[in-house]
Amino acid sequence: MTTLTNDEAVPQSTQKTPLVAAGLLMAVVSAVTFSLSGPLGRGLFDTGWSTGGVLVFRVGIGAVVLAPFALRALAGRWRGVAASWRVVVAYALLAIVVPQFAFFSAVQWMAVGPALLLEYMGVVLVVAWMWLRHGERPSRLTLVGALVAIAGLVLVLDLVSGASVHPFGVLWGSAAAVGLAGYYVLNAHSSTTLPPLALAWLGLTGATVLLALLCLIGAIPFAMETSPVVLAGLEMPWWAPLVGLGVLTCSVSYAAGIAATRTLGSRLSSFVGLLEVVSAVVFAWLLLGEAPGLIQLIGGLVVLAGIIAVQQGEQSTTASS
Repeated sequence: MTTLTNDEAVPQSTQKTPLVAAGLLMAVVSAVTFSLSGPLGRGLFDTGWSTGGVLVFRVGIGAVVLAPFALRALAGRWRGVAASWRVVVAYALLAIVVPQFAFFSAVQWMAVGPALLLEYMGVVLVVAWMWLRHGERPSRLTLVGALVAIAGLVLVLDLVSGASVHPFGVLWGSAAAVGLAGYYVLNAHSSTTLPPLALAWLGLTGATVLLALLCLIGAIPFAMETSPVVLAGLEMPWWAPLVGLGVLTCSVSYAAGIAATRTLGSRLSSFVGLLEVVSAVVFAWLLLGEAPGLIQLIGGLVVLAGIIAVQQGEQSTTASS
């Protein structure tokens, strides 16, 4: 009697289902925790914090929190770190510093809504990169889902009434889009075997050093305050939002994002990441009292429909390959 191995006894598609579900969960966790950065940061900005102050503390706290978990995951395999130093440097610069610095620079020249839309055009760059560089042609359903998701994003950001833009804002927003695309592409980079926790920690550590240097030379303004912060009508100490920014919107977000992208691939995970904008609207409502309008709520449903279409399109592409 022939004994079947686990791989032979269970269809490959069935084996992949739990992994895909776990990847989708991690992608949603990453998007939702990332979306808290706007409301939490807004509370600090309102008391006099500068962009540089918030970014340095946010990224630095995230690196400190991840350190023990990353060191345990590495288990002394420092040769792997040395072999992947190019990916680590690229991740710190392109996936962390560029999108954050460019986005905050963009909102100095234009409204937040158009700036967010420009940044999230990075998902289109991911599709183009994977197609042109790796020959991963998207299915028709994936392309349709992409268009639907972007149309929903326009509604969520309430841009249908029109918004003025500035050329410098467009340039910075486009740079943020490149950084966002780099984040998803590097998350799935095949030339590194670094565990997700290790890559996130090393990237955040490098980004903290770079952001601190930019603040020291005056390229990014640095200011901090110890005044209480008010969120959701509650007064809290200044360090409370910082802890939330470092732990939730940095350490958890980046680690979950890397794990998700290595399971789902750059293309699908980038579109699931659009949920960050929808979730940001909800948190702005809960924490800042900025209630969404009917158009924004409809837009959220449209974004979700587009993400589902992209997921189905990616699934059909994988099954046919």
